[in-house]
Amino acid sequence: MTTAESHIKPSTGSVQGPEVAVWWAERRRYIEQIRKVPDVRQRFWREAGLYMLRRILWSFGFFPVFIAFWVPFVMSSFNPVVMASDLIPVLQGFVDSNPEVQATNLSTLAIAWVSIGFFFLVFDFVLTPFRSPYEYEADVYMRSWEQLNHDPLPDKV
Repeated sequence: MTTAESHIKPSTGSVQGPEVAVWWAERRRYIEQIRKVPDVRQRFWREAGLYMLRRILWSFGFFPVFIAFWVPFVMSSFNPVVMASDLIPVLQGFVDSNPEVQATNLSTLAIAWVSIGFFFLVFDFVLTPFRSPYEYEADVYMRSWEQLNHDPLPDKV
């Protein structure tokens, strides 16, 4: 048996090139077919929007607020009285300062907020990638397709 024939003949326990190509061709064909279904397309856009909203709220809402309160709380040895007594003079100094210094402090705070948010947004996109409804539907279809077509391919493909 030549190497070309061994590549075509299915062996037990391993997936050969033609079988994988047929599987991927069928998956691509099915995804192209379901992309035309309005219900699945609407579900895709809804889930994509919810995914983005969830990631943005989590990254720009939770993490900066958590860090803004957690770091001073840790620095005050988890004692809220010490934290408040340390922050009161800082806040009083902010209120007593001129408008230019207040604007500089607020812009620095906004830059810190946005930079922490973007850092966690990128981190969040890497850890929790978007799972498309098209991919889910294709996975379900391909499981049933595999069960229907579990017979080995003929020797001549």
